[in-house]
Amino acid sequence: MTRRSPSGPEAGRTDAVRLGARAVVVLGLVSLIGVAAFCWPLLAAHGSAVAAHSADAPWLFAALLPLLVAVVIATIADNGMDPKAVAMLGMLAAAGAALRPLGAGTAGIEPMFFLMVLSGRVLGPGFGFALGSLTMFASALLTGGVGPWLPFQMLAMGWVTMGAGLLPRPGMRGRRELLMLAAYGAVAAVAYGTVMNLQGWPYIAGLASNVSYSPHLSLGANLARFTAYCLTTSLGWDLPRAALTAVLSFTLGPTLLKALRRATRRASFAPAPEFTPPEPEPAATPRG
Repeated sequence: MTRRSPSGPEAGRTDAVRLGARAVVVLGLVSLIGVAAFCWPLLAAHGSAVAAHSADAPWLFAALLPLLVAVVIATIADNGMDPKAVAMLGMLAAAGAALRPLGAGTAGIEPMFFLMVLSGRVLGPGFGFALGSLTMFASALLTGGVGPWLPFQMLAMGWVTMGAGLLPRPGMRGRRELLMLAAYGAVAAVAYGTVMNLQGWPYIAGLASNVSYSPHLSLGANLARFTAYCLTTSLGWDLPRAALTAVLSFTLGPTLLKALRRATRRASFAPAPEFTPPEPEPAATPRG
């Protein structure tokens, strides 16, 4: 019997968990909820009274947890993986949670970001999203960082890890892959800080400041204030986080990617090989 290798769109993507139709639907639903949760102050009607996120965060958290479970279940159902895959997801989430207190966000030193980027690259977008969200949840329990910001952190980190799983794969190995992951990690680290700024920005509404949110201003005016808010409050943390993520992804990437890919193969992440029987040899024709 001969082993048939993958062909078509899945060729070159066998090192990641395939994103099936059910997982796409659930991830789309989670992302829509997340976009609405982050952006509703900007999208609210002009002149409306907009409250801070502390009131709606518990409801978002209550909706997010079952959806995270649904992402994992849908990914397993689409790929037929065994419990070892789920165990690996928990192990990586624990490792990421243990890395986060090492920097505790000081000057943007957060080494967990590079682990999330590399893990998302190997695990794929579905398991990557669940990993990023669960890691933030576990790290909050570990450091006592539970608060109204937690569901937003879970969503933002889930998007970061999912994005790494959506990066191009065919022909991207070696130095080219490391450069791509380092560049993505730097951009994702800044984007994470920007998105989290959008979550905390409404808290300062009403302050006598030209960077605070005002429900009575137009969308353009609030966007200008938000840009100034990001430049003056978080850029000094976002840029060091981006630099550290890029450096760690490029230097430690080869070893970690190799280990993760070996572990995913042993955990039955990859689709089962298909074997086809050999074609029968043609019968010899008698000579006259």
